[in-house]
Amino acid sequence: MLNPPTPVLANPPRPADSDETLLASGRRVLGIEAQALAEVTKNPPTGFAQACRLCLACRGRIIVTGMGKSGHIARKIASTLSSTGTPSFFVHPGEASHGDLGMLVAGDLVLAISHSGETEEILALLPRIRRLALPLITITGNPKSRLAQLSDLILESPVTQEACSLNLAPTASTTVALALGDALAVTLLEARGFTREDFAYAHPAGRLGRRLWMRVADLMHQGAAIPEVGPETGLGQALVEMTGKGLGMTAVTGPDRALLGVFTDGDLRRALDRRIDLHDCRMASVMTREPKTIAPDALAVKALELMEEHRIGAVLVTDAKGRLVGALSMHDLLRAGVV
Repeated sequence: MLNPPTPVLANPPRPADSDETLLASGRRVLGIEAQALAEVTKNPPTGFAQACRLCLACRGRIIVTGMGKSGHIARKIASTLSSTGTPSFFVHPGEASHGDLGMLVAGDLVLAISHSGETEEILALLPRIRRLALPLITITGNPKSRLAQLSDLILESPVTQEACSLNLAPTASTTVALALGDALAVTLLEARGFTREDFAYAHPAGRLGRRLWMRVADLMHQGAAIPEVGPETGLGQALVEMTGKGLGMTAVTGPDRALLGVFTDGDLRRALDRRIDLHDCRMASVMTREPKTIAPDALAVKALELMEEHRIGAVLVTDAKGRLVGALSMHDLLRAGVV
């Protein structure tokens, strides 16, 4: 079998630079981008507040579009808007003319990103945008460009120098565009009164979402899975119940499942220290009365805080009348990713 030919690089790498040279190059790039952000912070686009008002008045979706590197920035901005309370999605301008224009409907708003303002693929979308009477906001570094002149509002993002040493690759300009998109999204978030709970509902699979959204009732053991014995149950039978249910404890209940107490591994050790007769011992004499409990509609993270505060590995769940309805352990919280 013949070995594949070794690819020939058009520009072979130079001899390795020193660490100091590489670090200096990195600092230069960061410095140029930081300066670009400092400039737009000092002199934000004059139309920013009006852009926010247009977005708040929009009854449809914010359609974000951009080509090339600006397209990657546009996709990220659309994602940030959607996750912070402003329905949005990205439309690739190159694909739009092949059917994706159908995603634009009356009531939407278009946010276009083009540093040059002369991106032909975006300009090709204008007839459809105008036909639907969609507001068009453009983030651009060229306010005299064709796209800027045809926009309802521009967010000017002038960059005097790209961080690329050739001053060609979009670097500082895309950084500024991304920052403006983030500023727009967060300003809209604050104007809408978007809360941590709202954010969690949009991110149910994320750790923050699980901590802010998941309830005790979503995770607790219920029905026959709850370790439960009566006050006259012998210690041996209670240990069988604890072992079978695997929570390291058992609830002690009376009539109508009223919670009377709890018996844990710690209670067993204390009973052994007291040299109690394990054969004649009943739960009523060794259980912990008034155990820590939590409501089923409480956030799961509150159960975690309760366990950590009192250094317990599980907690019983009771309803408003003090009746046993569930049990929750630290392992359940770990499996759900709440911890």
